Amino acid sequence: MTAVQPGQPASEFKTPVSIVTGFLGSGKTTLLQNLLKQTHDRTLAVIVNEFGEVSIDGPLLDVREQGVELHDVHGGLLAYGGEGDQFYRTLRALQGRRHSFDHVLIETSGLAVPTAVMVALEAAEFANDFVLDATLVVIDTPLLLAGDFGTQRDEAAAKVFDAQLEYADVAVLNKIDNLAEADLLQAEADVRYRAPRVRFMELAYEATLDTQLTLGLNLHGNRRRAAHQAPVSGTPSSAMQPLHDHTALDGHSHGDLDAHLHSLSTHQHFHEHDPGWQSFRLTSSAPQNLPELVRTVQNVARVFPVLRVKGFVSDAAGKRYALQAVRSRVDTEATSIPAEAVSELIFIGYHISRKKVIEALAKALPAEAWG
Repeated sequence: MTAVQPGQPASEFKTPVSIVTGFLGSGKTTLLQNLLKQTHDRTLAVIVNEFGEVSIDGPLLDVREQGVELHDVHGGLLAYGGEGDQFYRTLRALQGRRHSFDHVLIETSGLAVPTAVMVALEAAEFANDFVLDATLVVIDTPLLLAGDFGTQRDEAAAKVFDAQLEYADVAVLNKIDNLAEADLLQAEADVRYRAPRVRFMELAYEATLDTQLTLGLNLHGNRRRAAHQAPVSGTPSSAMQPLHDHTALDGHSHGDLDAHLHSLSTHQHFHEHDPGWQSFRLTSSAPQNLPELVRTVQNVARVFPVLRVKGFVSDAAGKRYALQAVRSRVDTEATSIPAEAVSELIFIGYHISRKKVIEALAKALPAEAWG
């Protein structure tokens, strides 16, 4: 942990904050989970935000690692302030004992743009205590290559995805384990085309990044960071260079937010006035036939505009599984979470009908009684 040196007032030290963003199902939580396993040399506070009625990502994060404190902020998008804002209350709680942490990690909702956090960190209330270290956007590379962010059907998804890229310092190509080199080059070209001002492009095999590529980057702190603050361990050396020419950054100061402030209100308006993004929670008290449930979720995603499904299900043997779906790609994994009688799934999509999804589940799985 960064220690306060004798004779140096605590106010000179700012706690670095990293934002992890990315569209629904990009692998943010898995990436964070693997990152936490590598951070035994520092103490972290983690804030997880979800778009849904209940938290699913929070329980998926294994925070049994020493030095990790989890704060779950669910029920909507990270907001832009106000006394009743749960995110601001959480940030104030951390502010009161920020010298207990080396770093704060914030995972935003898959439908959020990181501007809300950027605005908060620039506010007079927090600017003297926190500093934005870097914003990382996690990308579902196979989905990008499939063109799912370019079709007319997914126009709403493309708008969110492009806005996340716009404010990212580091683009992380995730889910690349089975991709050829030509695919990776195409994916990088696609990202560079959509977001030419991204500074670094990183590859995440098995959703894993070295901490030197994620924490302690100090991409925003040169102007406001206190002169006496010691660097966080793992800061990249001066020899580390991004994959593209830095001259592309001319006139676009990522080091400060000034160049972006003109459009922050646009994204606030975007969040508050697009009711098409919807989520709902379905539960079932019956034991689940996991293979049949997987096939049904796949079919539901093919028929309806369901972009993301996640939750926990229990089978007849009393085993508890995490189910995660991105469109019609469904994965399940046995968990160490104690089995419960009730299974629950969160469905997220654009103009999706709860009634129609329930009807589809009832037709395919009449014995499981989802509702």
